[in-house]
Amino acid sequence: MDRYLTVAEVSAVARRLVSRYPGAGRLRRVGTSRAGRALEMLSVGHGPAHVLVVARPHPDEPVGAVTALALAERVARGDGHTPAADPARVTWNFVLCLDPDGSALSEGIEAATAGPAPSLEGYFRTAFRPVAAEQPEWAPIESSRLPESQTLFDLIDELRPVLQCSLHGIEAGGTFAQLTDDLPGFATPFHTAAADLSVPVQHGTFDALYWENPAPGVHVLPPPESTGRLAAGSEHIGRSTWCAPQRYGGVTAIVEAPMWASALADAPSPHPDAVRALRGLSRLVRDGGEQVTAVLDKARGFLPPPEESAPRRVLEWMAGGLYDLVADSWQPLARQAAEAAEGAERLTTAQVCALDVVARRQPLRAAGLLLRLLTDSPDPSAPALHAELHGLFRGWCEDFTRALALHWVPVHIQAELQTRTVLAAAGCAVRGGR
Repeated sequence: MDRYLTVAEVSAVARRLVSRYPGAGRLRRVGTSRAGRALEMLSVGHGPAHVLVVARPHPDEPVGAVTALALAERVARGDGHTPAADPARVTWNFVLCLDPDGSALSEGIEAATAGPAPSLEGYFRTAFRPVAAEQPEWAPIESSRLPESQTLFDLIDELRPVLQCSLHGIEAGGTFAQLTDDLPGFATPFHTAAADLSVPVQHGTFDALYWENPAPGVHVLPPPESTGRLAAGSEHIGRSTWCAPQRYGGVTAIVEAPMWASALADAPSPHPDAVRALRGLSRLVRDGGEQVTAVLDKARGFLPPPEESAPRRVLEWMAGGLYDLVADSWQPLARQAAEAAEGAERLTTAQVCALDVVARRQPLRAAGLLLRLLTDSPDPSAPALHAELHGLFRGWCEDFTRALALHWVPVHIQAELQTRTVLAAAGCAVRGGR
């Protein structure tokens, strides 16, 4: 499969798989979304140990559904080439889409990325990511439990998985994995898979700046008493669905595969001028956010209200301080870079690349959503505002591609990388007796 699939297509493929392997596969509805859409789980195998794979926890990251179907097919056929894929030893459970409501607002991604060389412009014009409080995995940290979150918690309590794998897809950079507990032996097959598929490993990542880093691209959540956490907003990460399997001795692996790869992600050499680079990236995210917000200010009077529009809620959330939060979270790194001459560890080119991705994508996410709302608006001032913002948007996409020398990673490569990574993690978890 070399394209992303809509939620309806994923469900149809799963049903065909069950019909081909009636003794191995089962498909059932396990929950209902806020808008009444079905949450479906495909299970393959009958083993006593359970692996839980969660696809599309973020609606703008569609590769996980393709991965889930490929993994299910491999296990059903019995060609996983690892004891963890033996359906007599392990039952594999695949939540096919954790956020179907958000995915409905991202449905244009499939067409926008279907060609041989998709562009960032097409992706960001069609992608949708909800506010943090409406993201099923992350909502419990925000002190809210969505029905999608509750469904996942209930499945974890029912299955008591030795391993939960959350399948994510980063826009640009390299591949990496975050673990809630160490999985001895995981790094080697993970690195081998990335090398075999020519996907760079992300040395250092914005998502786990202060997590333990036992191997390149592998990050392990610090113990609860540690102050090392995500850069911002993760003080209550223990409430998330990621940490729920720990109550049963299980571990979660968050597996990231890049849509567009950059060789800079795999450059562990010290950055020649990290202080200047971080200052520039802070300005980039703040300035870009201010420019999008300036257009939003002119359009607020005729856009649908936030309570009626999820994209509008995202725009107001971002304009309400998210750009500054992102830029401010890098201040400790800037101090570290400034003190490098006094013996502190220097920031690497790969670490700066990871932050570069964040700085550029934040304004692009907002601009893509606002362009969508302006396109749909009948207000006579909308076309001029659209033209103003689209000029900025197109330039930012071009700069992003050029600055990081991005190249598209075919969908089948993204999915194969995740498949091999999940199998490696499952092998370690099952072998370790979790």
